[in-house]
Amino acid sequence: MEIKRGTVVRSRAGHDAGLLLAVLDTDGKFALTADGKTRTIISPKRKNLIHLIATAAVLSEEEMESDSSLRKALRRFSAE
Repeated sequence: MEIKRGTVVRSRAGHDAGLLLAVLDTDGKFALTADGKTRTIISPKRKNLIHLIATAAVLSEEEMESDSSLRKALRRFSAE
């Protein structure tokens, strides 16, 4: 599955392994990810694409507008 802006991913490696994150941008084989809490939109985490598992969910631009809206959107998927 293609990873693009707004894709909800699960981290499979690193300190954040198992957490749901949103992709803010991609650059070659890396993605900038945020969860709105420990990794904010202003200070995203750069992750290698092989350390991410893409889900079928894609967030809208409105859901990625602020940290609070991002947390709320990701909370929806963590309950599933």
